[in-house]
Amino acid sequence: MHAVPHQPIEQFEHCLGIIRQAAVEILLLLNVHSAEAKDPRWFLEQLEQARLNLGGWGNVARRLNLNDAELSDFTLQLRHLQQVVPVYDRGQPISDNQRIAALRFVVALESVRHRQPLLKYSSTLGEEGGDRQEQAQRQMRAISLTLKGLISQAQPDTTRLHNDLKLQFGASSVRRWLANSEAGDVLSGMRFSDLSLLVVDKKAFARYYSSIFNSAASLTFLAEQRVTLHAFLDDCRAMRNAIIAGRPLTAAEMALLGNYQQQITGPVQRAFEQGRTSVNPASFMAVDSSELGQFWETARAKDSALGGDSLAVRESIEPPQRREKRSPEDRDQLISSVLWGVVGVFVLAMAFGGIWLFSDPAPRNQANVGFRESPDAPERELPSPREKLANLGISWDVNSLRAAIDRNDTNVTSLFMQGGMTWQLAWTEQAQSAKYDEVLELLLRYKLQMDEPKPCRRFINTLSHSMNNGESMTAVRRSYLKAFCTTPAVVERQRISVAQAQRRAEAQPDAQNQKALSVQSAIYEVIR
Repeated sequence: MHAVPHQPIEQFEHCLGIIRQAAVEILLLLNVHSAEAKDPRWFLEQLEQARLNLGGWGNVARRLNLNDAELSDFTLQLRHLQQVVPVYDRGQPISDNQRIAALRFVVALESVRHRQPLLKYSSTLGEEGGDRQEQAQRQMRAISLTLKGLISQAQPDTTRLHNDLKLQFGASSVRRWLANSEAGDVLSGMRFSDLSLLVVDKKAFARYYSSIFNSAASLTFLAEQRVTLHAFLDDCRAMRNAIIAGRPLTAAEMALLGNYQQQITGPVQRAFEQGRTSVNPASFMAVDSSELGQFWETARAKDSALGGDSLAVRESIEPPQRREKRSPEDRDQLISSVLWGVVGVFVLAMAFGGIWLFSDPAPRNQANVGFRESPDAPERELPSPREKLANLGISWDVNSLRAAIDRNDTNVTSLFMQGGMTWQLAWTEQAQSAKYDEVLELLLRYKLQMDEPKPCRRFINTLSHSMNNGESMTAVRRSYLKAFCTTPAVVERQRISVAQAQRRAEAQPDAQNQKALSVQSAIYEVIR
């Protein structure tokens, strides 16, 4: 048995020990035998070898009892872990991002073990008693109320807020939230994922919340603070669902939640202390056990009334399609057109029937009927790309397309493209890092179906981060930059980034700043 870790470094090293033990068992289930596991990069390489041995990621997923999207998320988290922890020597200092990456992957390993009972590795990370569970519930409550407070502060006019929500989500959703709200406070009747979406939506974040979060050195786990906040809140949604369902959080989940609470509410707390916001996250933690229990009883009742919160937090708000209401005159015109259409079809049917009756030759004698050749049956239409995907058991949705891209599945991706599915540049990040050139080149052939608005800021930020971590400017990355990021506005923004990197390198000519300058210059040379 491992000793229960108390200090951050001990906790991190304990996570690495869990990951090594799990890696051996998972690889053994995938017919890859190894007596001793190594670092996360080694685990990722062995998973790739298992994919080759088993004939594809689909077979790997079946061995682990995961679907495509779940396996894609699992490998994505492992890939990120090996990026932030390429090598580690016992006792060396660690960053918050390294600890979060390790904890996230341990939680992912717990999920895989739950789905595949043949896996027996231990993930014990500390105590899971009632006091810690209660503290986790306080932290989750503080995150929820912080989101609610930020939204209320950004849109204090209740009438305007209701109108905006109707435009963004539809009147029926607003009515449902109001029916489950407290004293007409629509935010109190919303699901956690909807509250999160109101904060991490691209336009809303830039307009209301970036000044609060960008002023602090937190939420740097991913390329952008908003993207990091989105990922953390979606993980919180899953843990909140566990609390509502009455399942105790594991020690790893509680440790991860503690880090998330610090990352999410920390910037807001600093803004409160500096007088830049009236939202005080610390006050949400100061609650006794009875009030805390009442909060979660109310949350369970609302969750049941709203049908749960099972869908992931979306990237941005997508207003419902609105159909223009017909006037009485339009309805009368429609009914009249339909009736006259029916009459016209009936008259044509009678006319063609009469022509056929009078033009059909007399029937031949019965003896010759048997020798008459029957006309050839019409050729059967080939199945559409959507039908082919359905026959493969793959649903027509963006998650299935993203999973296919992440596992370099050109056949499935091609069917999605042929069927007219649109795609976004952000979905290629994992494939870019893994050098899945086949699927990336396939997507470039359908670049007109790339519909992500203003994708280059995120794409260039992610590319810069990857190159700073040792990845190279590949030919495919050059092609993507030239295909999507050569507009004057993007080129000018990158020119400014190069100039800023140049000034930093001149002010402090260390290896890190020199590397950042070379990366920004390399991107600029491609798109200028």
